[in-house]
Amino acid sequence: MAPFNIDLNPVTFITVDAIGQPGERVFYLQGRSHDQVVTLLVEKYQIQTLALAIENLMMELQEKIAGLSEASPSYDENEMILDPPLDPLFRVGELSLGYQPDDDKLVLIANEVPTMMTESEDELSEVRFWCTRSQLWAMGRWGIELASRGRPVWPSTGEPILPPGEFSPKNNGHKTTP
Repeated sequence: MAPFNIDLNPVTFITVDAIGQPGERVFYLQGRSHDQVVTLLVEKYQIQTLALAIENLMMELQEKIAGLSEASPSYDENEMILDPPLDPLFRVGELSLGYQPDDDKLVLIANEVPTMMTESEDELSEVRFWCTRSQLWAMGRWGIELASRGRPVWPSTGEPILPPGEFSPKNNGHKTTP
């Protein structure tokens, strides 16, 4: 498939969400404009990293731009669900953020993950989601909550606790019994 560029400008809605059981979830990034819905595959760590970057960017903008209107990270969990159909355009390799002060918009840029067939970055598809600060901040906060709903972790290392019978360094190589 030939590479493409999509600009959702502006988005009417943007979210991240996951489908499946903890440890087996598939994560998605989805944006909607008036006439188009774009769904992309992402990894949990990408959502976590993006959420942190959004938090940092929001604080930086408040510090550097005098008189910037207030933005809100509030979201309604019931409204953060994905719109069907879940037919992702591509798997995301890289996410980046930008700010356009002229219209006070943030842009989330999602680039396709390179494959063995990709010879240059010009052959990668890209989607740009143009959002209000509140839309993207709410998505970031929801992403933090969503990621925290995974498997339980060991307090000492933060590594996932595996089900009984599966190898875990915490078991010292011994199988646990239910």
